[in-house]
Amino acid sequence: MKALVLGRDRTLELVDRPDPACRAPDDVVLRVEQAGFCGTDRGVLLGRFSAVPGVVMGHEAVGEVCEVGAGVSTVRPGDRVVVNPTLYCGLCDRCRRGLLNFCVNKAGTELGIDRDGAFAEYLRLEERFLYAIPPDMPYDRAVLVEPLACVMNNLEAAGTRPGDRVAVLGAGPIGTVAALLADQYGATVRLLEQDPFRRRAAEAFFRDLPCRAVSVEEPGGVPKAGADVVVDTVGSLLAEACAIAADLGRIVVMGFDARATATVRPLELLQRGLTVIGAGDYNSLLFARAVDTARNLPLEGTVTHHFGFDQVDAALAALGLGAGAGYAGMKVVLRPGGGA
Repeated sequence: MKALVLGRDRTLELVDRPDPACRAPDDVVLRVEQAGFCGTDRGVLLGRFSAVPGVVMGHEAVGEVCEVGAGVSTVRPGDRVVVNPTLYCGLCDRCRRGLLNFCVNKAGTELGIDRDGAFAEYLRLEERFLYAIPPDMPYDRAVLVEPLACVMNNLEAAGTRPGDRVAVLGAGPIGTVAALLADQYGATVRLLEQDPFRRRAAEAFFRDLPCRAVSVEEPGGVPKAGADVVVDTVGSLLAEACAIAADLGRIVVMGFDARATATVRPLELLQRGLTVIGAGDYNSLLFARAVDTARNLPLEGTVTHHFGFDQVDAALAALGLGAGAGYAGMKVVLRPGGGA
């Protein structure tokens, strides 16, 4: 099969890999129909997040089951499924207590990071990490279910509730979905983005939607102490988030950036009653709810590009990766069979 692997120089290389096959009774092999290019994938290529050289990248995936192990009972060949890439062992103390997202046995289980992922024609995965998608749900929507689960985890960790004033920092696909879901929760939302392309794209996305109150603005649009909840989808804006959080505000750090640092005054946290939250990966117990929630959300509106594996350079350019390149797309999706 064809697959895109991480090179030692942080590039993506198209290579041939053996087709996967079921090895255990609970194994499933699916033919990947679409794989979303995540901000974390972009971060790996930029050196902001680490991954193992030679790994097949990608973790947001939808596809069709083509082979099942002898013990598989919940899916069968021909089923359309979405991948839950937040793997867990189910046996450690944390997993037994329901803290699946903080499983201690993570080494070698992170799809696209240290375990071969979804930028490939086929993917082998344990049955419990695959969820059937409704027959009428298009792949462009289903491929956003995993990002939606991430957003749900963070908004709920922040205790987002009706009437909250929510500021979302970053209007990429994750930030846009976060604003969409916060609006569904009954919040008033301001989506802040400095990149002109992404700001215009977010404005276009929300223009025709029956949202209650989502405004797309340049940073600086929210006054100090102006937001009950601040979601940093970039991962490097903690200081800015503290500045715009209201007294007793909740700040959730969502974006992945291993190089980021921040200067925060502890006395300010104390005197203003600010709460800074690291929600971590989503707990897989909410993934089925994300599938259900996606039925009624137009997530596919964030998809701007489809590329084949042999068009990866164009995909990266759309994501602003390259000398002097700026963003030219929102959600970029890879299709093993081609970009059309």
